[in-house]
Amino acid sequence: MQRFRIEYSKKEALRYTGNLDMQKVWERYLRRSSLVVAYSQGFHPQAKIQQACPLPLGYLSNAEIVDIWLDDDRIDPQGLFRALTTAPQPGIEIKAITAMPLNDPALQSRVVAASYNVEFLDDQSLRDLPSGIQRVLTAISLIRQRRMKNYDLRPLIEELVLDIGGLSQLPMLAMRLSAREGATGRPEEVLLELGQDPARARITRTALIFKP
Repeated sequence: MQRFRIEYSKKEALRYTGNLDMQKVWERYLRRSSLVVAYSQGFHPQAKIQQACPLPLGYLSNAEIVDIWLDDDRIDPQGLFRALTTAPQPGIEIKAITAMPLNDPALQSRVVAASYNVEFLDDQSLRDLPSGIQRVLTAISLIRQRRMKNYDLRPLIEELVLDIGGLSQLPMLAMRLSAREGATGRPEEVLLELGQDPARARITRTALIFKP
């Protein structure tokens, strides 16, 4: 058995494909590329495919990471790259592949933060955005409700940087948010706190930050 780490971009064709369905997309993709996927033991074997950090529905990403296990000791990262790019999956752009130790920690346990770019699609009261960002960053707490439970958004926001762009361009907002288990910041919640409509913005994940 071998373990490989694949870095890829999630493009428009898979923008509205959820996390569970992405597992199935990857399983079919690997099979279509004639790769022998390893499976877990037990009554309901599952393909050994592990995503680093779930990407919310409707987001794009230039920084997705997935670990896969193959029952094939003859293939190397270059061969795997050739197999995947010969029969490409719409919506997935392979960027890099690395061989990993079988006992390397689970991807999910190592992610601590994620970075996003928010492109505004119109000028939805953007003149209030700089003051809104200042208010959020200086707040002691920002109590919001999600799934009928209150939580504090403020400690989940690590960085907000506004690029006002040129005269003909709309601003772009860069965010770095916590992505730890049980403490994950969501860009749409930050936008709502800033008085912006997430449906009128395009959100792209640009990086995953791991423990040293």
